[in-house]
Order: sequence, then C-alpha cells, then structure tokens
Amino acid sequence: MMMDRRKNHKKETAGKQTAKEKRSSLCRGVLGLILLLAADQLTKLLAYTQLRPYGPIKLLPGIFELHYLENQGAAFGMMENMQWVFILFAFVIVAGALLFYIRLPMGDRFRPLRILCITLSAGALGNMIDRITHHYVIDFLYFSLIDFPIFNVADIYVCVSTAILLLLLLFVYKDEDFQLLAGKKTKQEYLADIREKIEESREK
Repeated sequence: MMMDRRKNHKKETAGKQTAKEKRSSLCRGVLGLILLLAADQLTKLLAYTQLRPYGPIKLLPGIFELHYLENQGAAFGMMENMQWVFILFAFVIVAGALLFYIRLPMGDRFRPLRILCITLSAGALGNMIDRITHHYVIDFLYFSLIDFPIFNVADIYVCVSTAILLLLLLFVYKDEDFQLLAGKKTKQEYLADIREKIEESREK
C-alpha cells in the first residue's frame, strides 16, 4: 500500500514537472516566433521604404546587393500568381509545425527539432503575412555573382530549417527517437518497467 502511494506520488510529481516544462518551452517558442517574425517584417519594411524608391544598394559590387522585388510566386520567384495556394500551404506548414512542437518530448535531445519548428513557422508566416496584406512577397537579397534568385529573410528561415531537419532525420536521430516521437515506448522504457515490476514483486 505504501509502495503504491509512493509510486503515485512520483508519477504526479513527474507529471507536474513535465507540464511546467512544456508551458515554459511553449512560452519560449512563442517569444522566439515573435522575434523571428519581427526581424523578417522589419527588413521587408526597410526594403520597401529604402530600396523601392531609391534603387539597389551594392554592398559587395559584383557579388552581393540589396535589390527590391515584388514576388508573386513562391520562394525565389517560382510559380507566380497562385497566392491562395501559397497561403493555404503556409497555413498547413505552420499548423503542422506547431502541433509537432507541442507533441515533442521535453529534454535536450529534441531541442533542435523544437527550434526548427519555430524557425520554419516564422518563415512560412512571414511570407504569408505579405501575401495577405500586399498580395505579393517583398524580396531584397540578391547574390549577383551567381545571379541567384532574389530572396528574403523568411526564405532563409524555411530553406535552412528544412535542410537542417533533413540532416538531423538522416544522420542524428535513431529508430528509438522515432518510436518516442510516435508515442511508443523505447527499449529503455520497457526495461525500466520490467525493473519496476521486479522491485514491486520483491517488496510484496
């Protein structure tokens, strides 16, 4: 009887700690999302007010410059004049990333995934805000050396997050991590349950 009470107390304490950690993580995630969005929107505002009326700024002549562009397509100017498709796609990405963020287990092991969920959401939201308010996306970063398509800060969020996510899934996270993400018990958890049952049987 005493063992059951101790066990229930430990579970309640662990549950409260996990809930507190999740709330704290969610608050940090929301703050990070706001800061990333602010950086994206501020740079676009500066591009609109400074580059649009006065023309390009050559930071590194022949290599890199700031060049104003109103992009009606996707990242790097692909698939123009399909605004509603991009808005819907962005909404799906943000909803999926935020749900994934909430379901992620706490701990340092999955912290990179939580960060990537936030940066990916910030990128999708940043360009979605442009499409809803302007019906186009403001791009202004241009690598003239290789004539790379003009892009913006939100595009960087999305592309870098996606690339790092693929690398993590391919080379860092293992089968046990995927089982944990799917809500299944890992080998260590099964062993821990067995040890706990053995200890309970001994005490009885």
